[in-house]
Amino acid sequence: MKVCVLGTGYVGLVVGVCLSDRGHDVYCVDVDQQKIDRLNEGILPIYEPGLSDLVSKNVSAGSLHFSTDGNAEIAKAEVIFIAVGTPPAEDGSADLRYVKAVAKQIAQNASEGSIAIIKSTVPVGTADMVRAIFKEENAKVADIVSNPEFLREGVAIDDFAEPDRIVVGFESAYAKQQVEKLYRSFIKKGHAVYFMDNRSAEITKYAANAFLATKISFANELARLCDAAGADIDAVRLGTGSDSRIGHKFLYAGAGYGGSCFPKDVKALIDTAEHFGVELKIARAVEEVNAGQKMLMAEHIIRDFGEDLSGLTIGLWGLAFKPETDDIREAPSLYIIKALLARGASIQAYDPEGSENMKDVFGDKVAFKDSKDKVLESIDALVLLTEWSEFRRPDWTSIANKMKGSRVYDGRNIFDPKKVQAAGLSYQGIGRGRV
Repeated sequence: MKVCVLGTGYVGLVVGVCLSDRGHDVYCVDVDQQKIDRLNEGILPIYEPGLSDLVSKNVSAGSLHFSTDGNAEIAKAEVIFIAVGTPPAEDGSADLRYVKAVAKQIAQNASEGSIAIIKSTVPVGTADMVRAIFKEENAKVADIVSNPEFLREGVAIDDFAEPDRIVVGFESAYAKQQVEKLYRSFIKKGHAVYFMDNRSAEITKYAANAFLATKISFANELARLCDAAGADIDAVRLGTGSDSRIGHKFLYAGAGYGGSCFPKDVKALIDTAEHFGVELKIARAVEEVNAGQKMLMAEHIIRDFGEDLSGLTIGLWGLAFKPETDDIREAPSLYIIKALLARGASIQAYDPEGSENMKDVFGDKVAFKDSKDKVLESIDALVLLTEWSEFRRPDWTSIANKMKGSRVYDGRNIFDPKKVQAAGLSYQGIGRGRV
């Protein structure tokens, strides 16, 4: 099928590239000429494992194209994806200005029989809003479909290829038929496709992310109880998560969740509920718990060294909100760095992919190193914030010799406390007590 994807952010780029790899003729469109020029040169705006290779492969095959001419590509397409950003507004609601703009563009340029698919994460009622724009503009578009994405940064290619489910909100039989044609290879392979009304599909996306965020915040609250009561959160997680009704996934204690999805989507779900006169008390608590958890490692450092951190150098391993991505949006590291700098600390940090993005935020206020070992030089404390694989098997004796101080703060519970202690260092994890 001829496919146009409007927006080359994380979602739009991954979806467009992966659909081209499934044999569709895909045009990815963006208003940013520089971004499109760089994509045509094979330079990606994001880091995602495997994505660069797929871009090269499908551009060479002639099934993937990048363009700024949205009007022309919309006119040629059978399927038009809306994959523009929906950033949070000041009140926490989803800002739909870009969705409205491309909806009008689609209405004015789409060909007879085409369908539009909303891939952006949007609040309930957005499909109805777009449908109203199409009607006002006398659009030739046959229908608007809600098809939320469930891609995890770092494993997005695998998530697209082997999805847990594909959710499709639709109104007309023709739209359903076209979506079935688009996803034929997935349907043949037996992947679950759930067809429903638009509003149910829109809520499904927010519900999924809010529930996962809830599991994370629940684990983090339990970790605080474990620290206070002298229990081990890892043992509690194993004993609790082994219940098939609960499961182990997203039940890990840590320094708090971040990224472009969970923080934004929990806020948007709360705002959506308020619009309909419903108060989501659990979602509000999840947001509150996570805000506090992001500061936990900084609070431990302040407890140990005092409010005045002048003269101290803190080393950070990891800056991205999770491994296998360069995304620092809402990452715990942002909040911890601000808290430490405000108290006079010097910071030197390393992340395999996220350092450049963090430089845009802090500039020369943070000393960014090009290896994990260089971070260790003359630091008073080491803080692990992102569980990249290269941080998982440290030589603690060597680390102890390079550090000036002796404190290790494990914000992801990936280190063995006994091995840290055996090297003459102290260990502070989350919900594992203090060693």
